[in-house]
Amino acid sequence: MQKASEMKVENLDHLGLIAGLIDEIGIVPKINELVGEQPGEIVSPGLVVKAMIINGLGMVSAPLYLFSKFFEGKAIEHLLGSGIQASHLNDDRLGRVLDKLYLSGITNIFTTIALEAAQKFEINTDTSHLDSSSFHLHGKYEQELTSVCFSSRETDSNQLDNSSINHQTSPIPIQITYGYSRDHRPDLKQFILDLICTGDGDVPLFLRAASGNESDNSIFASICQDFKKQLNLDTLMVADSALYTAPNLEMLTNLKWLTRVPLSLKQAQQLVSQLNESEFHQSSVTGYSWSEHKSNYGGIEQRWLVVESSLRRDADRRKLEKNLKKAEVEAQKKLRELSNIEFACSADASAAASRLSKQLKYHNLTQISSREATAKPATNSTISHDNSSSSSTFKVEAQLELDASVIAKETKASGRFILATNVLDASQLNPDEMIVKYKEQQSAERGFGFLKDPLFFTDSVFLKSPERIEALTLVMGLCLLVYTLGQRLLRQNLQLTNKTVKNQLGKGTNRPTLRWIFQSFQSIHAVCIQGIQQVSNLTSERLAILNLFPVTCRSYYFLL
Repeated sequence: MQKASEMKVENLDHLGLIAGLIDEIGIVPKINELVGEQPGEIVSPGLVVKAMIINGLGMVSAPLYLFSKFFEGKAIEHLLGSGIQASHLNDDRLGRVLDKLYLSGITNIFTTIALEAAQKFEINTDTSHLDSSSFHLHGKYEQELTSVCFSSRETDSNQLDNSSINHQTSPIPIQITYGYSRDHRPDLKQFILDLICTGDGDVPLFLRAASGNESDNSIFASICQDFKKQLNLDTLMVADSALYTAPNLEMLTNLKWLTRVPLSLKQAQQLVSQLNESEFHQSSVTGYSWSEHKSNYGGIEQRWLVVESSLRRDADRRKLEKNLKKAEVEAQKKLRELSNIEFACSADASAAASRLSKQLKYHNLTQISSREATAKPATNSTISHDNSSSSSTFKVEAQLELDASVIAKETKASGRFILATNVLDASQLNPDEMIVKYKEQQSAERGFGFLKDPLFFTDSVFLKSPERIEALTLVMGLCLLVYTLGQRLLRQNLQLTNKTVKNQLGKGTNRPTLRWIFQSFQSIHAVCIQGIQQVSNLTSERLAILNLFPVTCRSYYFLL
């Protein structure tokens, strides 16, 4: 029987896949190059970031203050390198690395890594999608740090002293504050994360952290300009209606863009509500039709595409019916309340009825008249137009009718929205392509959905300074980069080899989520028996999946 002292069993699970993808992308050496290593460091900044990504994609709710405990019982030396222990990944070491990442510029670090990965993995960058979301935090965050000169600068750098560091060379930290909450938590302070992803595999290419009260309308154009400057890609920038303002469009003359036109614009409202069904062309995209028009909004020549979705049209019309019923109940209530009010004269009664009629969205008051109420003795407070000893009061009488013209406009406009682009040549971007590329805007939304998942450590963001929170967003973005590249690579290889893997229902699919693959790799162990390393529980199904990943992933399971 094997003695326990001669055998060591550690959890490996899906963490070898994550470590291999990190190695394939080249994150560790790139972080060390951009941030810098110091003599005597047991764990380099790149390896700390690798450990944080493994933690973030560990699919367990393990916030950073339990970081070292996450690696207890796991094959940490196998994943990170010989001699590295969980105790080396303590709060102090993590904090110092987060400080270094912040000082080096998180956007610059991320775009450098992402662009090289996009080139290596041959990501199609013809289309890029911009979106933003808020992340709320539990904590007061009443003030920023008095200085962004962290202690790590003093202890981690032998080449710099305090006099060589000043506020002018330090980035300006974001503000953790109240703002419009996409999470529906206006009671909590937050920060904003801006993300640009490709339509090819939802791979993120650009990341930026911002203060919690920043407005998309005021910053989206600048983000597009920064993206163009840093990555220098000939890409079509796709965004939601926050990008579509006259000042923004003026800033984007050197970029190709496709965005949604807000229906709050009077010109847009009129267009969607006046077009007849006969003016629409059936799209090759199932369920859509379109009508193309020219526009010069903001002094920028552009194409407007009024798009009608059959599914959305039906949903909008059902919603309109509900709104009409609700509006009628409220209008009847307001009319009853008005009918009980006594006015000093008939003119006042009629004027009040006219005001109410204008306030109603779907109804009008018709047959407006007034009737004399019971005469009352005159008092000092009675409003009267004569000096008689008694005065008459008047009450409103009216009928409530639907406003047919308003309902007709909303019925026509149902299911319709407008896309705009400055690509004037339809041969370069035809109407069907405009619809397809805008539908791919979900790539950024899916990225935010991933980052906000309760299993991801950002659900428990607790760091004490805006600077370190900003640095943490870089780790969040790198987690998303690793995940999306791994998922894209897996699906691509399944399609190339004409193979499938079993999904949660046991049926074959060539588009599995990487999360499901992670779950299917549970209970894999790294076993060392008398100095000989082995991996247990590698079933034939798991081996087949491993063969779809790069050799960097297979090596962690001793499959060279």
